Amino acid sequence: MTEMNTFRPLLGLKIPMRDGVGLAADIYLPPGDGAHPAVVLRTPYLRTTPQVAAAGAFWARSDYAFVAVDVRGRGDSDGEFRPYRSEGEDGFDTIEWCATQAFCTGAVGSLGASYSGKVQWQAALQRPPHLRAMISIVPPSDAHVESPTGAPSPMSLCWVHLVSGRLTQNLDLVNWAEVYKHLPLAEMDQELGTASPRWQAACAPGTPGPSATDYQRRISELDLPVLHVSGWYDDEQVGTPLNYRLMREGAGSEAARESQRLLIGPWGHNVNQQRLGSVDFGPAAVIDLNDLERRFFDRHLKGEAEDGWVSPVRLFMIGDGWRKVDGWPPAGMTVQPMYLTSRKGANSRFGDGRLASTPGTDWGEDRYLANPLDPVPFLTEPLSHQIGGADDYQEVEKRQDVLVYTSAPLTAAVELLGPVRVVVHISSDTVDLDVMAKLLDLFPDGRAERVVDGMVRGRYRQGMGPQALLEPGRAVEFDIDLWNVGRRFAAGHAIRLEIASSAFPKYPRNLHTGGDLARERADQAIVAEVRLLHGAGHPSRILLPVLSGHL
Repeated sequence: MTEMNTFRPLLGLKIPMRDGVGLAADIYLPPGDGAHPAVVLRTPYLRTTPQVAAAGAFWARSDYAFVAVDVRGRGDSDGEFRPYRSEGEDGFDTIEWCATQAFCTGAVGSLGASYSGKVQWQAALQRPPHLRAMISIVPPSDAHVESPTGAPSPMSLCWVHLVSGRLTQNLDLVNWAEVYKHLPLAEMDQELGTASPRWQAACAPGTPGPSATDYQRRISELDLPVLHVSGWYDDEQVGTPLNYRLMREGAGSEAARESQRLLIGPWGHNVNQQRLGSVDFGPAAVIDLNDLERRFFDRHLKGEAEDGWVSPVRLFMIGDGWRKVDGWPPAGMTVQPMYLTSRKGANSRFGDGRLASTPGTDWGEDRYLANPLDPVPFLTEPLSHQIGGADDYQEVEKRQDVLVYTSAPLTAAVELLGPVRVVVHISSDTVDLDVMAKLLDLFPDGRAERVVDGMVRGRYRQGMGPQALLEPGRAVEFDIDLWNVGRRFAAGHAIRLEIASSAFPKYPRNLHTGGDLARERADQAIVAEVRLLHGAGHPSRILLPVLSGHL
């Protein structure tokens, strides 16, 4: 039997929206007549790709009707593409249209990753009566959760350009590394040779805050089973465990709360791969994700028996493998601090910065100069498909503007599983400053492998609302969310923390003026003198989620 014999395609349909716009759709049906549950994928990345076709064939073989839809303004769909702006209503109309078709039993599930992961939440908040379950993979979070800077990441221009027309643009024609260096940030699109209204809108002045496209602050309104999927190195990872926890605690019914499932692998934004950059996580890293998704929908769209999960959370502990835990954060996890200390100075990996289990009794400080025009590199490929990974920071740690704190070599393995935070006491001689923190696994051979990181912009250290500029010379506390970790640090390895004031191009540079973040020019940049205080009265520390072992 050929692949085409396993499904019956209906190609190039137009699904009517409430305002008369038609969205282009391809439908993959099982052979023969009859009604089936429907699985809906809505994508800005074109419904006609080989990846979508393979998904359609799989779901048709599994006795589902698979409906692949170009979102408004993309591909063959009518209307204007305005990211996330109409996805709630369009999602509702698409789901309800499917439910009324002869090929559908009336039970509809939604599926998709990244953009297609977030738009499901927006559609669900419109309460389509026939939506029964969702599989949300690597979804973006609400505004400013992933990048709390008050300005767009330089790397987000790559995505803006990718979807700037009806068809996907060729990113290989652009020298992105050079584009990202351009200042002012608001004029970076000119380096592409064309002005981008969407980029200009992202750089528009104003106080950052909630967006009309947000969903996480309303998530408790929902009453749906959800399979949440991400990877430890997904550059939007923070949203997936957060969504799981919010639904597990606040979904509208006990049945929905008990039906939340969380899956996190050793993956990046493109899930279910064995390798990420130069790191190979082993063949166990790749699972039969299609089968797992099918069993989830079999349970909630067909009413079949238990979907095979023994516990609500499955995680890949990097360095050990897959395991099942009871919740998130996991039961048995304890938050243990390690304190920053130094005697001569923690500048670079050649300094004497240390992580200790108890705070120092003496007052201490480390100093560095933060130059926005010579930012600390964040290691990444230039395209926004995957921002960073399990990269080796040995070379970056030679810089004097990177403070490095390292534990003693571990005498036995330590497992970290859960959220990570860093609390540091910082002063600057400028009115604004970024503080970046990075957790690393230091191997015996010197490899300093990035695990997870986070940042706080000084003016927004109290939240993404009205600005609170720094008082030059006055130490303040920076509480930095490093997201989540699942890693076994082997005996002989050490735990390392980096502190710096830039991570470029992941985050836009802070020119330290306190002015308009998107419109400041390079000649306005100020070199900041930064002091990190530790010891007596200033217990700067990293808070680690220890599941087993002793620090």
